[in-house]
Amino acid sequence: QVQLVESGGGLVQTGGSLRLSCVVSGGRIRDYAMGWFRQAPGKEREVLVDIKRSGYTTDSDSVKGRFTISRDNAKNTVFLQMNSLKPEDTAVYYCALRNDYSANYHIWGRGTQVTVSS
Repeated sequence: QVQLVESGGGLVQTGGSLRLSCVVSGGRIRDYAMGWFRQAPGKEREVLVDIKRSGYTTDSDSVKGRFTISRDNAKNTVFLQMNSLKPEDTAVYYCALRNDYSANYHIWGRGTQVTVSS
């Protein structure tokens, strides 16, 4: 059974950086596409970045130029490097997994809280 566990969240000041990690067990990340999402209180879940098996990445306009997704196949871990953080980035951040040929993410982690103070 594939499981995802996020870590690395916390409290950071405006302009600061954080790196989130998503460790995958029960499967190899090289076999899947991976994505990072977030959900702020009272808002819908938002897709941030995605990385395909090929390594091709896409990112949303809200984080373009600030957030970067990467993967370490040897560690079976996906990372989200977040720079120039803003208070509006405050949310619970989730990683998720999908088959490369599908648009549907079908396995999710429990999330990690990121709080950006002004």
